[in-house]
Amino acid sequence: MLHAIKPHEHGPLGEPMAHAVQACVHCGFCLAACPTYQELGQEMDSPRGRIVLMKQVLEGALPASAAQVHIDRCLGCLACEPACPSGVPYRDLISPYRATMAAGTPRTTGEKFRRWIAGQTIPYPSRFRLALRGAKLGRALNGLVPRVVRPMLQLAPSEIPPAVALPAVTPARGERRARVALLAGCAQQVLDPDINVATIAVLARNGVEVVIPPHQGCCGGLAWHTGDLRAAQDFAARNLGAFPDDVDAIITNAAGCGSTMHEYALILRGTPDEARAKEFCRRVLDVSVFLARLGLREKPTGWAAPRVVAYHDACHLANAQNVRAEPRALLRSIPGLELREIANPHLCCGSAGTYNLDQPAIAASLGAQKAQAVMATGATVLATGNIGCMTQLRAHLAETKSPVRVWHTLQVLRDGYNGDGS
Repeated sequence: MLHAIKPHEHGPLGEPMAHAVQACVHCGFCLAACPTYQELGQEMDSPRGRIVLMKQVLEGALPASAAQVHIDRCLGCLACEPACPSGVPYRDLISPYRATMAAGTPRTTGEKFRRWIAGQTIPYPSRFRLALRGAKLGRALNGLVPRVVRPMLQLAPSEIPPAVALPAVTPARGERRARVALLAGCAQQVLDPDINVATIAVLARNGVEVVIPPHQGCCGGLAWHTGDLRAAQDFAARNLGAFPDDVDAIITNAAGCGSTMHEYALILRGTPDEARAKEFCRRVLDVSVFLARLGLREKPTGWAAPRVVAYHDACHLANAQNVRAEPRALLRSIPGLELREIANPHLCCGSAGTYNLDQPAIAASLGAQKAQAVMATGATVLATGNIGCMTQLRAHLAETKSPVRVWHTLQVLRDGYNGDGS
């Protein structure tokens, strides 16, 4: 697409944005893949339409406020990327655009407050745990709580699992085949700490020593996807220094975190840490990819009775990291497990970081549709690889009184070793 963008006027992120705009040929293949276009049916709520809007803003032909509502509605799910025959790197446009235009984008007081609350709690496990406890009181006083924060109360789980202290080093069982460092995550440590426990157990069982770097922090995804560039850079720089060099890989078990860490070179573009970030990105692997490459040394034993499991493609695993086959292969390695596919797997569940807080109506519709698709498989367990998807789908399945349990892929695999599918 021809454009008149002057990259140098938009700082270090100007060139990637201009390149992404130029790559688009306005063909429209992205429309069928875009969840918000399916929901709203408006050209400006499709990737193609948003690219035109962002192009016009970056050219100075359109005020950012005129495009804001449509840019805010973008899930950032990147379903448009695999659908695009021209290979438009949409990720190089949407988050950098939000970061570039954040200062000039008008927000209501309520929106600013909600984003501030999310940014000051979710990336910090101890604060997030306190916030979720406070949500119980908030639900009891729902009528008195400002409307802008009610989605937070509705999505907060009624019960919070006990905190789990992860060992600094977990030795490999038997002969050591590899040594890795694990990102523990932030929200995941609070919402479902057993995911990390299961991940460490499976890795150790397969001859992998697991290190938990003590000074690691949030991946920075929440800040990056909402346009807070400074916070995203601070989180990224902290993790560059926290993870050791003497490991075979940096392992993630949350799709959103892994996707963000793969973008550290973009987030830190134009800073002294850019070159270091490029090397860091090459070492980041989702746990399913790492295990698939390493190979399972010990095969799961399965359960006493067969189990039907559906697999949900987390957007930032399938679209952003191109990881689809590996989790399915791990699940199929479990004897007695029947794996079933979900209809329209490319459509986002509506979680998308804090999207279900910022755009609750669209997120709720997508979540309800995905829950119905899950139930249609006849599965008793839903496996996926992202804590945001798990939280969203647990909430929507619970609304329908569905008995389907939502587990992380590594939790299913761990229980497949233990013979515990209860």
